[in-house]
Amino acid sequence: MPSNDVRTLLQAAVPTVAAGAVAAVVSGVVAGGKGAVGAVVATVLVILFMGLGFYVLQRTAKSLPHLFQMMGLMLYAAQILLLFIFLSAFKDTTLFNPRAFAVTLLVCTLVWIAGQTRAHMKAKILYVEPDSGGKPEKTGHSS
Repeated sequence: MPSNDVRTLLQAAVPTVAAGAVAAVVSGVVAGGKGAVGAVVATVLVILFMGLGFYVLQRTAKSLPHLFQMMGLMLYAAQILLLFIFLSAFKDTTLFNPRAFAVTLLVCTLVWIAGQTRAHMKAKILYVEPDSGGKPEKTGHSS
């Protein structure tokens, strides 16, 4: 994975882990041990889904650059749909507090998206690939 991709991934994942840790502490205080477990599960789930999505999107950008924008939109829609399905499947669970799980899932997803957006805005991405050397081509009229 190129260094820009790793930097973007870290700038999205680190704030998400921090938000998840805060959510686990708050959920543990408010809802007890099951609240903390729900927050941890939600944080891990967001990092897993969003991290895999980022990886797939970067591979698509390298192999099929003309599909990058459409793939990004489809990928985010699929991720949100999968998180909703997971939330619906575990709404009546007794393994963890579903409310703490849902709130942490939402907060961590928003933090990930904000972190990824910020990282992309701060990245120094070239719009044009620099020439690898050699003679420059003459284009146009020379006087």
